[in-house]
Amino acid sequence: MDVSFELYKVFYHVAATLSFSEAATQLHISQSAVSQSIHLLEEKLNSRLFARTTKQVRLTPEGAMLFSFVEQAYQFLKTGERNIQDVHSLTRGELKIAASDTLCRYYLLSYLKQFNELYPAIKINITNRTSPVCTELVRKGLADISFVNLRHQSQLRTGERESKLAITKLNIIHDVFVAGKDYHSLHKRKLSIKDLVNYPILVLEKNTVTRSYFDDLLKRYNVSLTPEIELGSIDLLIDLAQIGLGIAFAPQEYMATQLAQEQLFRLAISEDIPPRYLGAVTNSTVPLPVAAQKFMHLITEANK
Repeated sequence: MDVSFELYKVFYHVAATLSFSEAATQLHISQSAVSQSIHLLEEKLNSRLFARTTKQVRLTPEGAMLFSFVEQAYQFLKTGERNIQDVHSLTRGELKIAASDTLCRYYLLSYLKQFNELYPAIKINITNRTSPVCTELVRKGLADISFVNLRHQSQLRTGERESKLAITKLNIIHDVFVAGKDYHSLHKRKLSIKDLVNYPILVLEKNTVTRSYFDDLLKRYNVSLTPEIELGSIDLLIDLAQIGLGIAFAPQEYMATQLAQEQLFRLAISEDIPPRYLGAVTNSTVPLPVAAQKFMHLITEANK
């Protein structure tokens, strides 16, 4: 049975007020239009819904039964409308982001604090994974935005570009080789990457973007090197370099404090190490939720 929602809407207002004239006022239509709609609905349902006299309107048993369902459905719809309005006014909703522990700690924390202060009613859901996994979460719709280290200056891998993911470049990052005081003899010495094969090298584990970039760098300069230690955490990588376990390869921006306090020093490498970018990855085939739009706006405005 195909019954227009508009007919149920008119029925709801008449049943709720038990008045054709009041229903007409609420719906901003004529009383005649209300009567015609009720008559048409009764025809479609083959049931009399109202008993009318000159002084009052009341629901028939069939009308009362129908109203019990229509009232619930109508209220659900109104609640849905209010929820959508709340989402757009950011008085409710959820922000789903994915990023590595390192990006959360060194890049996103201040923005998350600002966002929470501006929109305290929005629930923030953060998933911590490596950059490739974070990108996959966006593709699957499990995250609105993923914040990643881009493998090259502005690109993800070929397969990722083909999947209609949109990339917004954010901050620039500079990968460097650093060491602690135990390697003071190397301070201010001009070194080539080939010279580093004589020292223990600390790098991130495979299947991370920074490690892939490191491997690409070695290939670019025809250097064969086996890392001494491979880790899943940049923070631990930095800590091990500080205590003298080797020379670490990591983004300079994540070691600003240690470099400023001279707990680490940057090695002077003769070869060019091109900078990369942090990027925000979204699904270009799906509209970004309002909360995610606001978070992205907060970040992009700060990076202008």
